[in-house]
Amino acid sequence: MPLSFLTADRTFEAAAESALPYDDRERWRRPYRPGPWRVAAAALVLLFASFVLFAAVALALTDSVSSGGAVFAAALVVIAGALRLLRMGVWVNGRGLRQVGFLVTRTAPWARVVSVRTVQQPVRWLGLPRTVQGQALVLVRKERGAGEPAPLLTTHTLDFLGRPAAFDRAADVVEAWAAECGRG
Repeated sequence: MPLSFLTADRTFEAAAESALPYDDRERWRRPYRPGPWRVAAAALVLLFASFVLFAAVALALTDSVSSGGAVFAAALVVIAGALRLLRMGVWVNGRGLRQVGFLVTRTAPWARVVSVRTVQQPVRWLGLPRTVQGQALVLVRKERGAGEPAPLLTTHTLDFLGRPAAFDRAADVVEAWAAECGRG
């Protein structure tokens, strides 16, 4: 069973005439692959979940079923967290742009998007409070009081750390989606 959230469509790598080489524009898709740091972090979390599952079985067999069930539930929460970690990122379709975070998902219809552009600015390193100089793909909305443009992608996230070419390619594809779908 392929995990559609784990692998992005490979068509963005092929040299295509259109920036949007998709037949079905109503399906949400991530225009880039998850980075190796994100996949490694999720793999470590899943490894930890396997130990917790083993502990749940051991507790259920030796101690009590209720304590084993509680540890099993904790393992399921850890597994759900790992899957959510893999799903995080920017997703696009013909209707709008979706930024999936660990706990919060924000969707902006293309009608409310003024621009999507790449800028040089201080960005958060791996989502931590420490900032470094880097590039960010920012989303400017039409809403009043929107404040500062929200960064969608940065060069120092789990997906693009140490991969500037991948960031440039992903930013170009998201900008192309905004240009194409924002017209209508």
